Amino acid sequence: MSEVKAELLYSEDHEWAVEAESGTVRVGITDFAQRELGDIVFVELPGVGAVVEAGGSLGTIESVKTVSDLYAPVSGRVVKVNEALLERPEQVNEDPYGAGWVVELAIEGTLKQAGAHLLTAEGYLAHIDSLNE
Repeated sequence: MSEVKAELLYSEDHEWAVEAESGTVRVGITDFAQRELGDIVFVELPGVGAVVEAGGSLGTIESVKTVSDLYAPVSGRVVKVNEALLERPEQVNEDPYGAGWVVELAIEGTLKQAGAHLLTAEGYLAHIDSLNE
């Protein structure tokens, strides 16, 4: 069973979002996504200052199985990237909700407002279950 954290919001594309201490929104991929991808060997990150739209590309993530796009769960401007992933992309596998975070975004308003379309943990679990049917 994939780990899902109650305090996070989730996209149907398997990204998570949470308000960070700095007032930004921290984004990463879910435990389900990293398990599906397998061993992650490379992460391509956007540049600081890049403007992204909800559902738009944040970069790519490459595993031994495939290359997948990373999608922005909310619209915003990239204010920080997890540069540690460039040297140790396997952190996404090891700790997808901690050290494996991908970017931080500055957004308009709150995450609750910007992410009204995102799923709660319960909704995301239901979404995962529907994929396995």
